[in-house]
Amino acid sequence: MTAVVLNDSCLIQSLHFFLFLPRVGASMMNYNSSDKFYWDAKGSYLENCIFACYYFLIFILAVPGNTLALWVFVYHKKNKTSTVFLRNLAVADTSYVMILPMRIVYHIMDSNWPFGEVLCRIVGFLFYLNMYCSLYFMTCISLDRFIAVVFPVKSLRLRKPLYANIIAVTLWIILIITMFPLLISRQTIQLKNCTVCKQLYREQMSDRALVSLIVAFVIPLVTIVVSYLLIIHKLQKMHQENRPMKEKAFKMIILILANFLVAFVPYHINRVIYISAFNSKAVTQDKMAYLAFTNRITSSLTCISGVFDPVMYFFLTKTFQKSLMNLFCRKKTCTEEQMSIS
Repeated sequence: MTAVVLNDSCLIQSLHFFLFLPRVGASMMNYNSSDKFYWDAKGSYLENCIFACYYFLIFILAVPGNTLALWVFVYHKKNKTSTVFLRNLAVADTSYVMILPMRIVYHIMDSNWPFGEVLCRIVGFLFYLNMYCSLYFMTCISLDRFIAVVFPVKSLRLRKPLYANIIAVTLWIILIITMFPLLISRQTIQLKNCTVCKQLYREQMSDRALVSLIVAFVIPLVTIVVSYLLIIHKLQKMHQENRPMKEKAFKMIILILANFLVAFVPYHINRVIYISAFNSKAVTQDKMAYLAFTNRITSSLTCISGVFDPVMYFFLTKTFQKSLMNLFCRKKTCTEEQMSIS
């Protein structure tokens, strides 16, 4: 009898996983407008295992690159606007990556949050703060490159580290104020045998949240796309002797757009659909379950930015290239030619 029960249990878990359905507990069965986020909070057993492994992989890949980047941009200071924005991007990525172990534990414990209310608020706050810091600092990098390429003469006056630092501090202040409500509102809820941290995969469901989401995403998206279209147009007119500059610019365009498209576009498109469905009176339980699953998937994709960004630093920053190469050069046997990667 025990064997039959165990086999049935494994079969049910497998079906939940392959059908992308969360487990239906008592609170989920009593489905109403105040309980909708439960679909977003609980996943199947196998789904939790996969998320735990995924976040662990992202953590071990992102930590070395981002800590090295942070060290390079802090201790190898250069009087460049691009370095200011890259440094702040590295700070955002590093602080986000450092909270991943708590997400890993959350999924290992089967969607149970053991760290208490305060840490739940901090993790949710840091998740959204650093995601949008990454978005806007990538936008700043794009605008900085746009000014340098399209307006080379004016850029000598506009591209000053002081201005870049003022912009960076202003962005941090605006985003901290915007995300501050996450630190002062209750973010955990007690289900039957576990505590759910609502902010791991959920935003406030309201029309205001939808408008804020669109604005926060559309502004960087339009800015980055327009900047790079104008950069490409300008580069096409350049002579052959400017080929190294063209190649570097195209590398940056490809890396930032790939990062943006993979890490952030799916999340924001899904969030618009998810919040719209949540506010719809005609939404079904099955649809909310499916959208909640895609919400967890696209939320997890935002972590990929923490892996992509060090790759971008390597191709765009010679100081970062040399520091990384030095790690693999024993007794400084590498020559300057080996360390200089164009």
